[in-house]
Amino acid sequence: MHDLQDVVGQFKTFLLTERRVAQNTFLAYVRDLEQFESFLGGVKIGFSTCQRKHLTSFLKSLRDQGLNAKSLSRKISTLRLFFKYLNEHFHVPNIAKNLVFPKIDQNLPSYLTQGEIEQLLLAANKDLSPKGVRNKVMLYLLYATGVRVTELVTMTVDQILFDTGFVKIVGKGSKERHIPLPRNILELLHYYVDHIYPTLLPEKAQHMQLKKQYLFAALYNNQIKPLSRQSLWLQLKKVLLLASISKNISPHSLRHSLATHLLQQGADLRSLQMLLGHQNLSTVQIYTHLGDTQIRKIYDKKHPRATE
Repeated sequence: MHDLQDVVGQFKTFLLTERRVAQNTFLAYVRDLEQFESFLGGVKIGFSTCQRKHLTSFLKSLRDQGLNAKSLSRKISTLRLFFKYLNEHFHVPNIAKNLVFPKIDQNLPSYLTQGEIEQLLLAANKDLSPKGVRNKVMLYLLYATGVRVTELVTMTVDQILFDTGFVKIVGKGSKERHIPLPRNILELLHYYVDHIYPTLLPEKAQHMQLKKQYLFAALYNNQIKPLSRQSLWLQLKKVLLLASISKNISPHSLRHSLATHLLQQGADLRSLQMLLGHQNLSTVQIYTHLGDTQIRKIYDKKHPRATE
């Protein structure tokens, strides 16, 4: 078997090329693997000599440290995939294949009511500065499309298909999906791209050669990069304060809010699965907290704000 660093390096390449995992997923796998590598270093063994008892001892140490079931499940996923890779490429026994995932309590996702969404967007309308308009566009898009936070901040201008009225989303595993945009959101995006977007970057940055024209860009260390997730979170907190909404809401909560409201409007779970870009239908089933009587057979394609 190759030396340890070579194996880890090849596994990273495998994640990015063959599995084509999203960047955040890749970084999570790498962190988990580094943590496990450090644990094995403490008992002075390597991946090739690791036994099942070492895996269970590692996971027990994480539980003893208070790691929750969801995070523990991700560690197990990392171990299962890594040892499957070692088995297929280096004939190392797959000692992780029978690891059992802990039961995860299905907590209801935080979301805003339609009335609270109205409050939020009205508050966002009050700031007419270029950055205020940008923040409003981000919030409108989060709720109108239900995209993930990473999908929003890495969105490029050419993903907005003005001619067809759709936005092209590049989701997990580089899978594409097209989401229709309400007319009022398209008009807002037109105004933003034509009049606000050019004023947001310093004049010197506007002349830089851009590989990607991010819809929500910022200048970091003289480099144009997408606005960070943390920046989006801070802007949302400000608007929540203006809207007098005290719920514990994150940018991801707007995705949950859309899912909840669409089910209330009559969407079926499979249509919701396609819209949100979930691979498995089971992931969407948490939204059935609304009650089966509210989930009708025919999907109401009209977005709650489409008639504005």
